[in-house]
Amino acid sequence: MARVALVTGGTRGIGASVSTALKAAGYSVAANYAGNDEAAAKFTEETGIPAYKSSVADYDACAAGVAKVEDELGPIDVLVNNAGITRDAPFHKMTPDQWKEVIDTNLSGVFNMTHPVWPGMRERKFGRIITISSINGQKGQFAQANYAASKAGDLGFTKTLAQEGARFGITANAVCPGYIATEMVMAVPEKVREAIIGQIPAGRLGEPEEIARCVVFLAADNSEFINGSTISANGGQYFV
Repeated sequence: MARVALVTGGTRGIGASVSTALKAAGYSVAANYAGNDEAAAKFTEETGIPAYKSSVADYDACAAGVAKVEDELGPIDVLVNNAGITRDAPFHKMTPDQWKEVIDTNLSGVFNMTHPVWPGMRERKFGRIITISSINGQKGQFAQANYAASKAGDLGFTKTLAQEGARFGITANAVCPGYIATEMVMAVPEKVREAIIGQIPAGRLGEPEEIARCVVFLAADNSEFINGSTISANGGQYFV
């Protein structure tokens, strides 16, 4: 029987590539999304992967969403915490709402999704928690105090879960993408995009599929000794 994987933010961008890569690798995949019904419906039509709508910032909605996926597909073996937002502003102009919205989604959202699947993983003695952090959670970024703090927090969360889950056959790892050619990045003005690429030794943006391959690797049954790790996939832009 195929293992079940749930990918948050799984119908667009990096999440869509992760969802399709996991399906291609033999997983039964569910894709969570927050609000774009049209994009989710198109994704399901094109891939056959079911999409489930709920906000990762709402704990009760996450618990209900997890229960629905498990009722329809089976116990969740792999959770990919990919959902994330930006609300950029220099710190002196950042509002409490901009701070809270990003933290609620990017950091609390990881707790909200992981907490409901954790007891089942412990009981079954197997689980894979894979969280998509960011290069900016490692090095910081101008006008992203909220985003960088949330993504750095994801790394601390991951390392703690790795210690607590190891004896139960659960691994927790993170992937820190650099600048990836998603819809959001490609919408940046060309001059800004060129400046970003100029900072990347590889001389190009990453592709969503390159991040997806990292996730598939970490999700595998035989990746059990890789735990508490961070894969930096950034074209050589930043070393840890």
